This record gives sequence, structure tokens and C-alpha cells, in this order.
Amino acid sequence: MSYAKAADLLRVAEMAMSRFDGIALQDLTEEFGCDHRTAQRMMRSFETVFPQVDIREDGDRRRRWHLPRHDPRWLQAQGIRDSELAALELAIKRAERDGAPDEAKRLQVLRDRLLAAMPSSLARRAEADAEALLEAQGFASRPGPRVVSDLSLLGALTEALRAPFTVEISYTSADGRTSDRLLEPYGLLLGIRRYLVARPVAGDGKMRRFRLDRIAEARITGKSFARDPAFDLGQFASQAFGSFHSDAEYGPVAWRFSPEAASVARQFVFHPSQEMLDESDGSLIVRFEASGHLEMAWHLYQWGNDVEVLAPKALRDMVAGHRRADFPALP
Repeated sequence: MSYAKAADLLRVAEMAMSRFDGIALQDLTEEFGCDHRTAQRMMRSFETVFPQVDIREDGDRRRRWHLPRHDPRWLQAQGIRDSELAALELAIKRAERDGAPDEAKRLQVLRDRLLAAMPSSLARRAEADAEALLEAQGFASRPGPRVVSDLSLLGALTEALRAPFTVEISYTSADGRTSDRLLEPYGLLLGIRRYLVARPVAGDGKMRRFRLDRIAEARITGKSFARDPAFDLGQFASQAFGSFHSDAEYGPVAWRFSPEAASVARQFVFHPSQEMLDESDGSLIVRFEASGHLEMAWHLYQWGNDVEVLAPKALRDMVAGHRRADFPALP
């Protein structure tokens, strides 16, 4: 057996041990980028190497493979690789940078627990190699302006979201008025501006966005509430181009990138629902549905006159006087 195939089988074993309901062939095709028949051959080899595997069918009559987790020596034998430790360190740094202290703390605890399970010599070598790898990569830091986060506020909101508990906030609206609001928190939207997604307890039942920089204080009430199981934060967030959403602005959006900018534009995911269409002249049309014309205009400005707004008209009029041809580079 080649080294690559052996490494693949070890990865399959990790997956089969770490997932409570085991793994199916579809998990392998996604993990290794292989077809269904290759996944079948891989699992036949896996059954030979790991005869203790438990095989059963799920509710959809798909075969699932599961390995028992009772042997802690497996983790020690596998160890933790320098690239994996470096990825975990990067995740910690990104969480700290993006104003998610609760997430950063838990990732740090996970990192320490993994290293504690390793022999000291292996742990020291992994830490040293991971540090060298981080230095070689230059730490993938995101440059540019960002809003400074209130860590105590984020901590309180994270705790309320986890429980979940209702939370009372002191909020200053766009017109400058400050009031106390009792909310059922559902999630956070992290972008240039950060928003709390919540449903007011006394209201029309609709979800609202509350800018974190306008929340002076957040107090956890200790009273729990039942989350709406039909609410999907990702779908809710996709109504906006960035963080801001407006029902009045929501609708079809279409941009045409010039032939010179098309290859660069193809590398971007402007919106989760985007569709791209190549034109015969080499230009590229991007379509999606969202709101937030001002945030779109901020982004479009970076493309100079290499992008044209086809729709909506309100956005086209907003950027009309700001397209320029003297930018020396594309985003």
C-alpha cells in the first residue's frame, strides 16, 4: 500500500471515530474529491485494515461506518501535525481579531487539551514546527480598517445566545434617541459594521438588526426563550450584500464587469446566491438578489470604471458620478 493510500485510510478512521453516527460514502466523496466507485473501493480497504468497524444502515438505507472511541491511544499514536496546530493557531488569532473572544478562548482550550494529550517531546516539536510555519506564511492577517469591538459587550451577547436568554440593551437609534429594548437574540453578523440579529419581545414578531456600536450596554435577564426552529441565520443574512438590510431596497442586482476585469471578478463571491454569465465580448455579468445599496457602492468604487451597474436603477444612479478610470489596479 502506498503512503498516500495509508494516509487516506487513517483520515477515514479519524472521520469514522469522530462522528457519532459514522460516515457514509458521500462523506468520502466530499472529503477526498473522488467519485462513488473510488469511495466504495476505499471503504473495502478500510474494512480490511480496521475489522472492528461497525457497519449499519441509516434511515435512508445508506451504509454507515463507525469506529469505537474507547481507546485514547489512538489520539496519541496519531499525534497533532504542525500544519494542523498552525491552522488552529490561525483560527484563534482570527477570532481575536474579529472580536469573538468567547470563540478564541474555547479554541485556545482545545489547543491546550490536544497538546496535553501528546507526549511532551512530540508536543514541543509540533509547537516549534507550527511557529515556523506561521512565520513562513506571514500570518494571514486581514489588513485594512475595522471597528474596535467592545469585548465585554460581545461576551454578554455570546452568553445570551448560547443559553438562550433574553437580553435587555440600551440602544441608540439613527435619530440619536436612546431607549431600553428587550430582545430574543438569534445571532451576530460580522462585517465592517457588526449587527445583533434579534426579535423584540414586544413587537411584530419580525427579526431586526441592531448595530453593536450603538449598544451602550447589554444585560442578560436570565429568562430563557424558545428559538424559532424555522429561522435560518444564513438565509436571513443573505438578504443583505453586507451587514445592512432594507426591505425597500431588496431586489435583483446585476453588474457587468469589463473584459479586462472579468478574470479577477470570477475569483470573487459577491453573494451566496450569485449567478455568473460570460458574455461573447469577454465581459462578465453577475446577478443576485440583496439589499444594501450603500455597501454595494462602497465595494463597486474599488473597480473604477471596469464595472457597470445594470440593476437596480437606484444603485446605478448612486455610483454614476463616481466611476473613474485612473485606478492602477483591480481589487
